[in-house]
Amino acid sequence: MSEFATLRSDATQFFDALSVNNNRDWWQENKATYDAKLKAPARALLDQLVDPLAALADAPVTTKLFRPHRDVRFSKDKTPYNTHLHMMWQIAGDAPQNPVFFFGIGRDYVTAGVGIMGFDKPVLMNWRKMLDLDTDRMLQIVKGVTDAGFVLREPALKRVPSPYDKDHPAGELLRMKGVVASRELESGDDLPAQLLKTYEAAWPLNALLISIAEA
Repeated sequence: MSEFATLRSDATQFFDALSVNNNRDWWQENKATYDAKLKAPARALLDQLVDPLAALADAPVTTKLFRPHRDVRFSKDKTPYNTHLHMMWQIAGDAPQNPVFFFGIGRDYVTAGVGIMGFDKPVLMNWRKMLDLDTDRMLQIVKGVTDAGFVLREPALKRVPSPYDKDHPAGELLRMKGVVASRELESGDDLPAQLLKTYEAAWPLNALLISIAEA
C-alpha cells in the first residue's frame, strides 16, 4: 500500500472533527495527529512530484504546503484553522509570472488543477490581446482541457471589458482576471500517479499561460 493511500481519508476525518472543534485547545490536543497523518505525507508528496513536474514543465519547480492557520484579520469568521489541506508546485521558469500545479483535500472535495489565480497587469493585458488576435487557437486549447473533465473558475468580471465586443467569441475568457482549471480526483491508492496524470492532461493550459506571460 502506498504511503499516501490513507491521506485523503485521514484528512477528511481530521477536518470533520476540526469543523466542530475549531479552537486552539482542540488543535493543540490533536496537532500530533495533523503532523503525522497530514503534514508529513503532504510534504513527502510534494517532494516526490518535484522531478516529474519539472520534467513536464522543462523548468525548475518549487513546493508550498499552505499553513493550517487562517488569516482572520479581515474576516467575520474568526475560527482559527482551515478545514482543508492545500499544496502546490510552482513553476520557477523565466516568465515574469508562472502558473502552478495545485492539489487540495477538503471535507467534501479532492481536487487537482493548474493555472494562475490572478494575473499581474502585464500578463492580463497579454491574455486579452492574445484572446483577440489568436481566438481560435486559444479556444481550442481551453476546450481540450475542459473536454478532459476540468472546470474553469468563474470569470471575475460580469461584462466583457472594453474595448472588446460584448459578443466576442472568447467573451467568457476575456472576463477572467486569472485562469484556474481543476477536476475531481478519483479514489485510488497511487496518488502521485493520479496527480501526474491529471497535470499532464491539463498541461496545455499551463503551457499557454507561460507563453502568454513571456510574450
